[in-house]
Amino acid sequence: MSFKAQEQEIQNRDEDFQQNESSKSQYLISDLAEEFGVTARSIRYYEKQGLISPSRTNGNYRVFSRKDRARLRLILRGKRFGYSLEQIREMIGHWNSEPEEKDQIERSLIYGDQKLLEIRSNIEELKRLEEDLLTVKGRLLKRLESLEKTVL
Repeated sequence: MSFKAQEQEIQNRDEDFQQNESSKSQYLISDLAEEFGVTARSIRYYEKQGLISPSRTNGNYRVFSRKDRARLRLILRGKRFGYSLEQIREMIGHWNSEPEEKDQIERSLIYGDQKLLEIRSNIEELKRLEEDLLTVKGRLLKRLESLEKTVL
């Protein structure tokens, strides 16, 4: 899937998220897995890591709140941007000791700047690789041309 297609899919999910936000107050793991295109196993892993904390029914089924759903959305967006779970945890806060919003914003900005530097470095490396490949391609085309002339 192209980057543009991924962005469109995420935008569609964001719109669905906003539409569904007012319609439901509780979600099953299968609801969230389907909505966000992830496995239930992934959601359980985020729970195990303490990033989301669903309640349980008498039958021990997980029941996710709107807050859990919003946090899952942020976790998945952070993963898409390449952040580690620890960085995501710091940016969205902990369940038991929610940091101040200012601290979250400052951490998010620091991680964002680090990610931008990493991306820019990768772009420069890819540009150098492209130049190298184009140089090799040019040499190979010249060699092929000279071989074809000698055969004729």
